Amino acid sequence: MTTVGTELLLDARDISKRYGAVVALRSASLAVRPGEVHALMGANGAGKSTLVKILSGGVRADGGTISVRGRPYGAHSPAEARRGGVVSVYQEPALIPDLDVRSNLRLTATAVEPVRHWLAELGLPDLDVSSMVRDLPLASLRVIDLARALAIEPDVLMLDEITAALPANLTERVLEVVARHRGTERSIIFISHRLIEIGVVCDRATVLREGATVGVVDVGAGSDDRIVRLMLGEISRRAPAVAAGPAGAGARTPETAPRLTARGLSAATRLRDVSFDLYPGEVLGLVALEGQGQDELFDILAGSERPAGGELLVDGAHVSFHHPADAIRAGLVYVPADRAEALLMQRSVRENIALPFSGPVGAWGLINVRGERRKVDAAVRTLQIDTRAAAEVRRLSGGNQQKVTIARWVAGGVRTMLCFDPTRGIDIGTKQQIYQLLRELAAAGAAVLLYTSELKEIQLACDRAIVVFNGRVVAEIPALEADEPTLLRAAYDLKPDEAIPELAVGETA
Repeated sequence: MTTVGTELLLDARDISKRYGAVVALRSASLAVRPGEVHALMGANGAGKSTLVKILSGGVRADGGTISVRGRPYGAHSPAEARRGGVVSVYQEPALIPDLDVRSNLRLTATAVEPVRHWLAELGLPDLDVSSMVRDLPLASLRVIDLARALAIEPDVLMLDEITAALPANLTERVLEVVARHRGTERSIIFISHRLIEIGVVCDRATVLREGATVGVVDVGAGSDDRIVRLMLGEISRRAPAVAAGPAGAGARTPETAPRLTARGLSAATRLRDVSFDLYPGEVLGLVALEGQGQDELFDILAGSERPAGGELLVDGAHVSFHHPADAIRAGLVYVPADRAEALLMQRSVRENIALPFSGPVGAWGLINVRGERRKVDAAVRTLQIDTRAAAEVRRLSGGNQQKVTIARWVAGGVRTMLCFDPTRGIDIGTKQQIYQLLRELAAAGAAVLLYTSELKEIQLACDRAIVVFNGRVVAEIPALEADEPTLLRAAYDLKPDEAIPELAVGETA
């Protein structure tokens, strides 16, 4: 690791913040040296996002002191934080969808040319700044946000799960850019649940648990276990056992009929010819590089996009979805990666989970409150949702918000669940809970289709995997054989003797 000075660039001490009865931060401290890439670690709900919002001027702390380069610091807005040399890139893009990229840059008084430079450095040299934000994929939006932040040249750059929605090649470019800051006069605070990334680019890691700093770890050999022990209070890294064969260890017989069948599905853009069967009692993984048609496939299955060709069968019957409600009535329910898509952020946990019980407006009558509460409480217990801030879902951590999106379908009974990168940006412990839940749903007879951007999840949660390249299924691999090199090679559609290209992820053939 790079040797950095012992003086502090940023020094936050004993930061506290509460929202009513909910204590978000009790005593959080963070000391960052110049030229250091400093990891900020903690399970979902530990207080990382709250601390970042305080440092970036989005939230006022209730107590504690902050200094930057030895001078008192207390930004009251993100604009003031930028002027003070502190800039954040959040998990969700801070871009207005109905404006083009150039106009979004103008809103923050960011010059276009420096952003173009950083876009090229980050692997998107040809991105058109006249493109409408709503027309760009999430990975590109994350890179635009980062390029804009780098163009400002802040003293302290905070990156909150910057790689969570990025394909492998863009992740590599981001990590290269981050690593270049080591040994300079500037510093990066790096938040990631991917321990391998922490080991690659970080010098030290500060760990939060339950709103307080519980330790600072020098990153190096053996540091992963120390970080996890501090995060969870104990070493709890065991994952669910790998499924021993297709369809949940032999739950499928030759007579078992598919729950969901796709034949030759195509869409107007990237989906060309996708066929697969999804059986009751299995978790089927889907692996694809960025932009290979997986987004369109899930949109079709969830009823938000009409296919250009092909057919879809549910329990052997042909179906045609004109609206997501049609898919839900057919038993296909969708869990997106973006929690904000699925949740009513200012409504309660109970209301969000109970939403599917309401039924069509025309059929509304008296709600069986007791029955509703019973189902909701059972789902909350099953997913171990932290309900301390139950009055508004937006007050929950990202991991608990994702649990709520899953809980609404668990409460109503699940036949077929479509999960699109459901563990993106979620801590280790919550990921394991979701893996286990998917296995339990399959064991109870549900069918689960799981797209994941983290290849190791295939062996942790799935029975088998299909690989999509250029809008087509190019491989089917049993989970026991689906290690990361095998999946990556299949995702590039490579022959056994071909090398994996360095910068092909995210390109569309």
